[in-house]
Amino acid sequence: MMLLRGGNVVTYNFYISALLMATTLCSLFIAYLAWKRREIPIVRSLFFGMLAGAFYSFGYAFEIVSVNLEQIQFWLRIEYIGISFGPLIWFTMVLQYTNRQSFFRNWNVVLLSVVPFITFIGNYTNEWHFLFYEKMVLEESKGFPIVSLTAGPLYELHVVYSYSLFIIGIGLLLHMYLKSSGRMKKQIALMMIGSCGPFGITLISISGVLKTPIDYSPFGFLFSGIFYMWGIYQFDLLKLAPLALQKVFESMKDAVIVFDLDNSVTSLNPSAQQIIKNLYHKQVIGEPAELLFAHHPGLLEKISQGPSVESKVKIFNEGNPFYYTVSVSYVYDSRHKPAGKMLVLSDVTEAVLAENTLRSNSKQLAELNLFKDKMFMVVAHDIHSPLAVLGNLMELLREEMEAYDESHEEVLYEMEQQIQNTTILVENLLDWFRSQKEGMVFTPKMCRLAEVVQANMRLLHVHSSRKSIQVKSDIPNNTLVYADPEMLDLIIRNLLSNAIKFTDIEGSIHVSAKQIEDYVIISIEDTGRGIDPNQPNPLFTTEDPITFDGTAGEKGTGLGLTLCREFVRINGGDIWFESTYLQGTIFYFSIPATVEQAK
Repeated sequence: MMLLRGGNVVTYNFYISALLMATTLCSLFIAYLAWKRREIPIVRSLFFGMLAGAFYSFGYAFEIVSVNLEQIQFWLRIEYIGISFGPLIWFTMVLQYTNRQSFFRNWNVVLLSVVPFITFIGNYTNEWHFLFYEKMVLEESKGFPIVSLTAGPLYELHVVYSYSLFIIGIGLLLHMYLKSSGRMKKQIALMMIGSCGPFGITLISISGVLKTPIDYSPFGFLFSGIFYMWGIYQFDLLKLAPLALQKVFESMKDAVIVFDLDNSVTSLNPSAQQIIKNLYHKQVIGEPAELLFAHHPGLLEKISQGPSVESKVKIFNEGNPFYYTVSVSYVYDSRHKPAGKMLVLSDVTEAVLAENTLRSNSKQLAELNLFKDKMFMVVAHDIHSPLAVLGNLMELLREEMEAYDESHEEVLYEMEQQIQNTTILVENLLDWFRSQKEGMVFTPKMCRLAEVVQANMRLLHVHSSRKSIQVKSDIPNNTLVYADPEMLDLIIRNLLSNAIKFTDIEGSIHVSAKQIEDYVIISIEDTGRGIDPNQPNPLFTTEDPITFDGTAGEKGTGLGLTLCREFVRINGGDIWFESTYLQGTIFYFSIPATVEQAK
């Protein structure tokens, strides 16, 4: 095989050299665009491919203006940096583009790299063995220096290797082209045409079809560069690996159907066929939505309306209902103009069924809870009524025994204590239940604090007098607070009852109040046993309230302070205490003094 390489062509070699430099710049510019998006594997391959083409065209630009064989040999070595590895880089890019990059593993890479390295080393060491070029002779029979090259076996190995990869690569692209449609076909076509540039022109050059002393193979890279740049700017070639995206599209669990602006189907994935059984890919492409979705008026309405907020639809499949969230959005072209619509259906059947189950269970629980509430109220009221009767009977019994001058003071006292404690327990339970279930209506108003305290002192007089406890209040009659009367009454009654319970015989309890800014601070001070510092805080024990016997063995319910804390909070105040063990305790609570502060 004889190859003629041009040397110093006086008529047009400098023009050709300038054109080759322009080709080099074009290749470098495409390499620069690729480098900016180098995070994508296929784009990295394009970068190295354009770099290889730049080496080829740059070296040949100087070769054709060289004047002797030594200069030509030097620039040939520069060219073969790109020529040796260019075919392998291009083949790598094709495998990545067609989603077959998994082929490049370990020994496959090593085997495919053998010939490029042999080509590169064989060209650099040709003067030692002449296996790449058997002869390199400078001739001037054409009127200018021409190097006559006789190809050796290593050169022929490189040609067979390069065109074998080219044929396989074009076959993969053609197979991908036949499986694709629309915009993707244009991308693949540009990829194939651009790839044919270097390989096709080189084939024409080495075959000798065109008799010319100039090797025009490097101009194939200019041809490729034009088509690649067209693909980059017109079809966003660098951003998409079409088959990879197609695989993702096909493997999506969500149903995706793409329409043109006339509402005709242009593409759909297998999930859409499974959801809507009358869709079969090869039959529905190009069909109008009105025909395909006639049995799904809800979907048809959303497609016709265009972009919409996400909503739910019910679709029957083989007689069973399935629920999907449906959304419609525009698909935009490179100029940001609507090019079509995309319908997405996401299966939410399990979530909807679970939600329905939860609603059903919630309804049943609400009904059971309401039944429990009614039962609790009925039982509590039914217990409260006979307790009130028992209290009245005890009073009558005491009067009769006193009339007959019979003395069973201890028995009567114990019976009265048990009845009164049980009555307080029931009342506290009812108040607590109403507060927890929000059954107690909060109706605050201005209240005279002294009257409320005096009323509860009279109510608890029997308890305090039996222990000879002196209870006094120095709250002025004109002290007003803004609170719910029933809640305020319960707070004071429970705190007074608690003070009486833990105060020793002949002790004292003092109730006072003072206004600080917009709040009235009420204090109930006793001379009782105080609160053991190792004992849990009675105001913050919300679960399993702890009860202690009083100084005279009184029993408690454990709910009193819990109710006080809740009702003080509802009225917009706070509650706290100070206690010295074995010396006494002072409970404080604050209540708004004005309507504005309560708000």
